[in-house]
Amino acid sequence: MTECLATTLALIRWQGERGTYHLLAFTGEVAETLAMQANLHRLEFEKRRGFGSVKVVAKIRETEWKTSAFPQKKQLEWIVLVNRQVLLAEQLKAGNLVDVELMVLQPGHLHYIHNVEPSGMGTD
Repeated sequence: MTECLATTLALIRWQGERGTYHLLAFTGEVAETLAMQANLHRLEFEKRRGFGSVKVVAKIRETEWKTSAFPQKKQLEWIVLVNRQVLLAEQLKAGNLVDVELMVLQPGHLHYIHNVEPSGMGTD
């Protein structure tokens, strides 16, 4: 079963040591669902994914991309990076409120992605 989550969030710009990144920070029910998925994966496969992440397909407006959600603050917050191609395709900038959908991917689940293929994590 594939879980689909939807919410509206502000796009955050974060300056790291290696560049500028744009991301979405999920809290509340969405964060709880992602934490549950990460814990189910750990129980089923007796190991966690890299950095405790959960594979997802993210969608903003017409643009979808396959990525991962990463836990922060003891799984109370999860972040998804928004790559440069998505920013350009949807004409987004930091501070914009965006309607975002996340589809949690189960191990072995194939999903056709259209519009954008990620080429890297940095956005600037």
